[in-house]
Amino acid sequence: IGEDVKPFSPGKAKEIVMSLQQPAVFCNMVGDWPALHWNAKYLSAMLDGKTIQFRLGLKTMDLVPQFETRCSYVKATLEEFLAWSCGQPSCPSGPFSCYEYSKYWAYADYKYIARIFEDKPEIFQDIRWSDFGFPGRSGRESTLWIGSEGANTPCHLDSYGCNLVLQVEGRKRWHLFPPGDTSFLYPTRIPYEESSLFSKVNVANPDLKRFPAFRNTTAHVVTLSPGQVLLVPRHWWHYVESVDPITVSVNSWIELDADHEARVEEAITRLVVCAVKSAENPTDGDSWLNPTEVEATSHETNLQYLNKAVSAYFTCQKASVSEQACSSS
Repeated sequence: IGEDVKPFSPGKAKEIVMSLQQPAVFCNMVGDWPALHWNAKYLSAMLDGKTIQFRLGLKTMDLVPQFETRCSYVKATLEEFLAWSCGQPSCPSGPFSCYEYSKYWAYADYKYIARIFEDKPEIFQDIRWSDFGFPGRSGRESTLWIGSEGANTPCHLDSYGCNLVLQVEGRKRWHLFPPGDTSFLYPTRIPYEESSLFSKVNVANPDLKRFPAFRNTTAHVVTLSPGQVLLVPRHWWHYVESVDPITVSVNSWIELDADHEARVEEAITRLVVCAVKSAENPTDGDSWLNPTEVEATSHETNLQYLNKAVSAYFTCQKASVSEQACSSS
C-alpha cells in the first residue's frame, strides 16, 4: 500500500466503529488532516489571548480519585499555561502563580471547539471525521483537551455513544475496562453529571482494602501517540492520563440508536439524584454536583427531561418496527 493510501475506506471504518465491542487504535488514517498541526503553541496563536478555564489537581497519588469537585480552577490564556508548564517563573500575580508546576497538573478539558473558536469557523474543517464514515462531522462536533504531565480524567463510563479520540501532541495513557467489569469498579453517581458514571476506585493507585473486587477487573492499557485515533466502544470505562509535558487531543462522541434507551435511564437518574440530594440539609456542604453541571435542576424540569426522553425512545422504537415490517414484507 502506498503511504498516502489509508488502510480503511470511510465505509469500512464506520462499520468497525459502529460494531466493534473492543477498543481499537487506528493508525495512518489522519496523515492529511490539518488538525495534526494543532499543537499547543499553534492553538495559543489561534486563541490570540482568549482565556479558557483550566482544572488543577495535585500530582501526588492518592488512594481516592481526584474528582472534578476536588480540583481548583483558574482562567488563563494558553500562553500563560505554556509559560507555567515550561517551568518559567511566572509573574507573581499570574493565574498559575499559586500552583507550583512540580506539584500540580493543569487540564483544559471538555472544550467545545465550536464555542472557543466561534469567531474562526474555518478551523472546523481541519478535523475530518468523514474519513471514518461520518460525512459533515468536523471540529464543530468535536471537543479539545489540553493538559500538562499528570493531568487526568477520573475513571468513568459515558452513558451515550461511542468515542473517537485523535491524539495531536504528546502521549496519553488510557486504562480501559469492559462493561462487564462495572460491578468491580464500584460505580457511583456522585459527583453527579448527566451521562457520566464514575468509579470510586483510583484505578492508577487502587485501595484494595476498600475495593477488593477491583482485583477482578481486566485493564486494557494503551498509550496513544500523535497521529493515532482511539475507538472507545459504548459503555467501556476509561481513566486517561497525560504522560508528556504537554498533550493535545480532539474527540467526537458518535451517537448510537441505543442512546434513546440510555436517555430515559439518565432522565430517571437525574430525577432521583436531584430529589434525594436537594432534600438533604444544604449546610452539609457536600459538593455532589460535578462542575460541568451548572445547577441542580427542579423537579418539574427533571420530569420534562424524562417526558422528552420517553417520547423520543418510543418514536425511535416505532420507526424501527415499521422499518422491520417493510423489510420483511
